[in-house]
Amino acid sequence: MPSGSRAYVAVLKIELHFPEAGSLKARRRELAPVKAYVQRLGGAVAEAGPHDRWQLATVVASFVAGTPARLDEVCDRLEAWLDARFPSGVNVHKSVHSLRDLIE
Repeated sequence: MPSGSRAYVAVLKIELHFPEAGSLKARRRELAPVKAYVQRLGGAVAEAGPHDRWQLATVVASFVAGTPARLDEVCDRLEAWLDARFPSGVNVHKSVHSLRDLIE
């Protein structure tokens, strides 16, 4: 990798609780806007489980940027949106790595 190239990756594990969800359909209805918002922010997103509990979900999102500050900005925006949307149940665990750390 050239010494001047900079890239950083943020990976977020998002744990959600939907106390009112009484079915798989209700759970999907809660998750769809989350996935759409991550994508709107330029991230990738995947549901990581648990798949057998209607009221719980774990989603993994990732973002790539040229600076850690830009990643913080996008991740903070996502976290604020999640906190407003799910006031009774969201935990976000964020990990930021340089591309150099990941491939060397």
